[in-house]
Amino acid sequence: MSRKQQHFAAIGGNEQDAIELLTQDHNRVKDLFEKFEMLQTEEGAESDKLDLAQQICTELTIHTKLEEEIFYPVAIEEIGQLDIMDEAAVEHAAAREMVEQLAAMAPEDECFDAKVKVLQDMVEQHIAEQEGKMFPRLQKNRMDLAALGERMSRRRRELHFIWTWACWAPRWTGRG
Repeated sequence: MSRKQQHFAAIGGNEQDAIELLTQDHNRVKDLFEKFEMLQTEEGAESDKLDLAQQICTELTIHTKLEEEIFYPVAIEEIGQLDIMDEAAVEHAAAREMVEQLAAMAPEDECFDAKVKVLQDMVEQHIAEQEGKMFPRLQKNRMDLAALGERMSRRRRELHFIWTWACWAPRWTGRG
């Protein structure tokens, strides 16, 4: 797969069902956390740590919006309000708070690495619950995961554009 194809797939440009799309997100963010862990023992890796933390926060922000705006409402309609849905809402709120805290920090700040690690633990727990409990129920229900995946892919591209513009526009326009 070319670099361009990989980038397009990463922002939701491939035909994927909803569960494949979310699982791909899960794998991507787990890889980013692993890369961050490897940098924790390196001297002078603050810039790389900041880049990875920003990537993690971006991925989680977009992923959370996709789940909350599109995936969860359809899932609830299909299989009902499960305890895991309530837990996911609480986990999302906690992750959002942690992302906001990390956005206001620098890698040199006390507890930066610890906050990334706590966020990693929260995300990995969320992923295990989702992939182990929610996804299998949805797959058994025979809902139209392909159509849902298409909706989510379109929204992912929109969110990616918005996020990129919000992050880079101040630098491009001289206001940042």
